[in-house]
Amino acid sequence: MSQTSPRKETRGSREAAAPDNALERQTPLVPTSSIAGRSLVIVIAIMTFLAALAAGAALLVADASVDWRNEVAREASVQIRPAPGRDIESDVKRATAILVAADGVRDVRVYSKAESEALLAPWLGQGLDFAELPAPRMIVVKLDAEKRADLERLRKELSEATPTAALDDHRLWVERLGQMARTAVAVAVLIFVLIVVAMGLAVAFATRAAMVGNREIIEVLHLVGAADKYIARQFQRRFLALGLRGGLLGGGCAMIFFLASGYLTRRWTATPGGDQLEAMFGTFALGPRGFVVVGVISAAAALLTGYMSQAIVFRQLRRLG
Repeated sequence: MSQTSPRKETRGSREAAAPDNALERQTPLVPTSSIAGRSLVIVIAIMTFLAALAAGAALLVADASVDWRNEVAREASVQIRPAPGRDIESDVKRATAILVAADGVRDVRVYSKAESEALLAPWLGQGLDFAELPAPRMIVVKLDAEKRADLERLRKELSEATPTAALDDHRLWVERLGQMARTAVAVAVLIFVLIVVAMGLAVAFATRAAMVGNREIIEVLHLVGAADKYIARQFQRRFLALGLRGGLLGGGCAMIFFLASGYLTRRWTATPGGDQLEAMFGTFALGPRGFVVVGVISAAAALLTGYMSQAIVFRQLRRLG
């Protein structure tokens, strides 16, 4: 009896320990399929989706502003005002000849008297008699993108030949468009930062809740000598998996949203509303760079989730120590 008893006890202790080891393998500290885990995945997916929308909107506005400024910078206008004792038609011809001969000018379009009056109709109203109102004449100049025109010299030549001519290079509008675009991008970046902060806070609260729910297990592991890195690694792996699920879900939805938006804007191109949207924001097509940014945001959401959970666990374990 004395020889077989230790063997039975050893076998019995192994059999008793087997369910604990199996339970440890099958039930992690932070189950990813729990209700709290699914809720955190949904929260991360929503935050990732909103962050991708903010980043995509910033890219669209930045690209559209570059197109706006390039389009405006490639065009100038000359306004010839009527003056007593001067023949406006002769002034228009002299100004046109100077513009056509200038370097860096690709095209010159002279607006007729009726076309110039039509430009004033939206501001002065319909049915206005322009016979008693001297309307200025407009000349639109298309500038060469490769060969830069000397606008200061051209302005001086026009003023000498036609004192009533005024050259507008739209520099003020270019500056305003740039300022508006920078403001829009700054707002989008601020929204993006706030979303990232909210995501980090949500992960921090979820990590603390998971630690509270498993406080006894963590204390036992801590008392038997389990390293803090081991305990933190268990949380980090689980939350990294949750963050990866949420990031992929939110990033995928954002990509589908931008693809659908680009498809709809292409279908609405022929309509007045579609033309206005395309003129303001482009085609809503992010392009390869935009989709790479969305993918990076999805991966960053997973990394942020894992890092925040590890940092919170280390902080709580130091308090236990």
